[in-house]
Formats: sequence, C-alpha cells, structure tokens
Amino acid sequence: MELTGLHHVSAVTGKAAANVDFYTKTMGLRLVKKTVNQDDVSSYHFFYGDETGSPGTEVTFFDWPGAAQTRPGAGAISTIALSVNGPGAVEWWANHLRGYGLRTSDIRIDRKQTVLDFMDFEGQHLRIVGEPAGGSPWHRSDVPVEYGIRGMHHVTLTVRSLQSISRVLVDVLNMRLTDEYAIEGSAVFVFETGVGGAGKQVHVVETNAGLPVRLGAGGVHHVAFRTPNPEEQEAWYDIIRGAGLNVSSVIDRYYFKSIYFREPGGILFEIATDGPGFAADEDPEHLGEHLALPSFLEPRRQQIEAGLVPV
Repeated sequence: MELTGLHHVSAVTGKAAANVDFYTKTMGLRLVKKTVNQDDVSSYHFFYGDETGSPGTEVTFFDWPGAAQTRPGAGAISTIALSVNGPGAVEWWANHLRGYGLRTSDIRIDRKQTVLDFMDFEGQHLRIVGEPAGGSPWHRSDVPVEYGIRGMHHVTLTVRSLQSISRVLVDVLNMRLTDEYAIEGSAVFVFETGVGGAGKQVHVVETNAGLPVRLGAGGVHHVAFRTPNPEEQEAWYDIIRGAGLNVSSVIDRYYFKSIYFREPGGILFEIATDGPGFAADEDPEHLGEHLALPSFLEPRRQQIEAGLVPV
C-alpha cells in the first residue's frame, strides 16, 4: 500500500485579510473554502487551491491574529514548493513576483528542474518548480492559466536526524529515497511515493545548527498526505500504531477525514482522504464566497460569525 501523494499543507498567518489578498491575487489561487479552524472556531481556516480545490493542490492557512513570526529551526516544514508548467512559467513567475516588489532568488536548476525561491509577506518560504502536477488552474484568476499553479510539488523538512525521519518515511509510510542534491552547501534528500514526480515528494535537510522551530506567522503547521478512501486510511492507522507512533483516531473534517501523528522530531503529519471534497456544502461555481460551516457547526453560526473579523 502506498500514499498517493501530498494532500495539503496547513500554514499560519497573523493577517487574515492580507493573506487572502496575497494568495488569491498575487499567487492566483482560488479561495475554495472560507471556514473556521474546527479546533478553535474563533479563527478562520482558509483553503486555496486549483479550480475545485482538488487534493494535492491545497495550501491552507490558520488565522492566528497578531501571531509573532516563526523562528526557523529544526523540526520544521521549511518550504512549500508549488508546481507550474515548465521553465517558461518559472521565468514568468520571476517577473510577476518582482513586479509586486517581492525579492526572489535567481532562477536555478535542481535535478534538471527549473526552480525559483521567494517569501510571502510574512516570511513563508515558497518555491516555484517548473514541473507540472495534475491540477487545473482557476480560469478566473488574475494569473494566466498557462502560468497558473498546478498544485504542490514537494515540501521540505528541516530535521535533526536524517536517520530518524527516514525510518518514518521509508519504513512506516512506504516512501523511497530516490535522489540527493545540494542547496547552498546543504545536502537535500528526496523521498517519493507512488510513481514519484510532482506532488509526490518530500525533501529533507538535516541540520545540527540553531534552536528548534518556534511556530508562528510564516510557518507551516502540518503536512497532509493523500489516501483514496477511509478503508485505506484505517489500514494506515494500524500501520502507524504498529510502528509505535502515537496516532489520533479518525477525525471527520467534513471535506475529508484525517488521522494525525508526529514523527520523532516533532513534525506533524496527517493522512487525509481524497473526499468528499469542497463541493460537499457549496456550489462548485461559488466556492469560498461565503463563510462555510460543516453541518455540525451550523447551529452555532451566529455565535461563530460574531467572533470573527469580516474578511
């Protein structure tokens, strides 16, 4: 049994309105769901993705108003890499981002892929990779469809122990170590699931320097991996528990079901089902236009809306 790729990443913003503006306008993603953090309904949870918010395209944010900026360190999901359609699209993104006043790296080649690094307005480390994933960019985006983001390409983990994280990725999650490259003198190890390629990779950097990460705005809370259905999710639960890791019971997030566990270095992993998806409670033509609440929160709508700053 194999995971079918990355499902989503969930990061942190301290400025909800600016976050929506940046990821829908500058990045051209569709806000497919404006809802609340189900574990803390006093804050928003934004889901950005492709035309339908299909699994593997979702970058999500928890709204922590006024949060201090993340302190980088070990035990972190340190980079979110996004997929576009080839080297020409990466060049377009370099000019586009600089036109918004953002500083970017030079375009470089990593493992034959064209790559561009930059940070969002809160210091979130983002990467554009010129290898297309399977998503369909939003046709009403300000970003032309031919250059649009097609989903996640990979995430980078910064860890204290390559050996420890390898045991989880390979021995528990059945991924493969397939490659190694270097960035600024640091070795980066590439793990893949399924057929590999865009949307099916985890990159790992080992470090002995500095303090552990302190999560805040501009940091990533967790990464979720895809599994097609609840039956395989239950099987993953048994595998993870059998490996001696503390795994949550299945949690119904309404748009998908989830289990959670931490690898020994502290990074939070999730395994999420592909469905039911974001059209479960909204017309696909009007995703993200209004505050959506799962049915189990709908009776509390008036109270929840009263505690949110309108966005």
